[in-house]
Amino acid sequence: MLVVGEDLALITPAHASRVRERGAGPDRRCSRLRSTGWGAYLLPHVDGRSPEQPPAGPEPRERVLALLRRYGWNATSFQVLQPGFQYWFDPAGDACVAYVDTGGAWVAAGAPIAAPERLASVAEGFRVAARAVDRRVCFFATEPRFVELAPMASLPIGEQPVWDPVHWDDVVRGSRSLREQLRRARARGVKVREVPVTELGDPLHPTRRAVELLKARWLASRRMAPMGFLVQLRPHAFASERYAFVAEVEGEVVGFLSVSPVYAREGWFLQDLLRDPKAPNGTAEALVDAAMREAAATGRCYVTLGLAPLAGPVRPWLRLARACGRPLFDFEGLRTFKGKFRPDAWVPIHLSYPEPRGGLAAVYDALRAFAQGGLLRFGIATLLRRPRLLVHALAVLLVPWTALLALPSTARWFPSVQVQWAWVVFDVGLTVGLFSLVRRWRDALATVLGGLTAADACLTFVQAVAYNVPLARSPLDGALIALAVLAPATASGLLFSSRDLRLPGR
Repeated sequence: MLVVGEDLALITPAHASRVRERGAGPDRRCSRLRSTGWGAYLLPHVDGRSPEQPPAGPEPRERVLALLRRYGWNATSFQVLQPGFQYWFDPAGDACVAYVDTGGAWVAAGAPIAAPERLASVAEGFRVAARAVDRRVCFFATEPRFVELAPMASLPIGEQPVWDPVHWDDVVRGSRSLREQLRRARARGVKVREVPVTELGDPLHPTRRAVELLKARWLASRRMAPMGFLVQLRPHAFASERYAFVAEVEGEVVGFLSVSPVYAREGWFLQDLLRDPKAPNGTAEALVDAAMREAAATGRCYVTLGLAPLAGPVRPWLRLARACGRPLFDFEGLRTFKGKFRPDAWVPIHLSYPEPRGGLAAVYDALRAFAQGGLLRFGIATLLRRPRLLVHALAVLLVPWTALLALPSTARWFPSVQVQWAWVVFDVGLTVGLFSLVRRWRDALATVLGGLTAADACLTFVQAVAYNVPLARSPLDGALIALAVLAPATASGLLFSSRDLRLPGR
């Protein structure tokens, strides 16, 4: 069992047996990489073994897994075994590309699964196959190795942190804030243990069921609708190939970490990190700490927490997208969280695509892959999950509406100038209140604003029936009267329905 916060991890005999079974431990590649520094991770990996052909006629995922065990170099390579992926196998049988067909493009998950010297030719074969069925191609989440070897344009889309876990003790000793978080978790009784395959692989096991409940709570707390492609949450898939850890307080699961192998680098991708909203402070840090210590103990030489999207030196229009997307996703918060563990390096991640295609079109195709279909449908699903986004939209729309009410030309819609300016002042105050609420949500303020908008709807309805309807001269006038009544009524409903939602900080 691993006990979080202690200087040394205790490895049970059962775990030692598992380590032997998995063949863990430093090998020549690990030793070479450690001796040459982090630059080695950006160079092609050369494996002296002759590429063996996969057995004839296996199930596609078994063929892919066999190739991953030889050539799985990208941090996200293991994720291509998730449902929803299709596979293009090179005619030679020694390489493949995992992709999602969006209807207009084949969006590949990372670089081809192939020997380094074959990356460019396999990528070209994939492009030709896609063109034969009238599909565009792009490669999402490619690392510098592919960017250097493949003749394609590449757009930086973020960075991912990487560590050599042998230095993890130095990281903890050098970070007072990290030590404090681990101390808090230990003081609150948080204990982290590795989850045996028998527990995670059995749908009826109490641990598996507890993890599924935690997963459901975590998904419900997200600002966006569930996505597909490389961010599917299926931590029990191919459980025998993974490691997993749970954080418990008095036997109750409050956190979970799923680890995917990066075979060709003797490494780990700390993939799914889930924390219960009620978990003690330091739970997430305790899980990462346990995984890092286990990685070091079992001879791993590469660990990553995965992509921090739109972090680092991205194009100006992507920086603008990052700012505009803040209500949906806390890009800065995620980058800060990963940075608190003081990585050895930040590796740039790219979206690669054949020229002369533009980067904007490739981004559109990649977004459709994550949205699992139409972007409009995904957007509607996200809005329905998060009424507060609509509250934000209403606050923005209230600005031009209030300015319109203040115009002299709209005076005919009010019984008097005094009534007109009373509505203008009321809407100005409501606008200030809504933007204050969007900036920092407070249930008490949401209740007050919900009551005010309900009163707004009632008074507007009375004025519309008694004064405005008789003045209507066209269908447009009727539509504006209906909008004036329905908008505050809708805002009131959204405010009251949103009070109990807690948007996470990241």
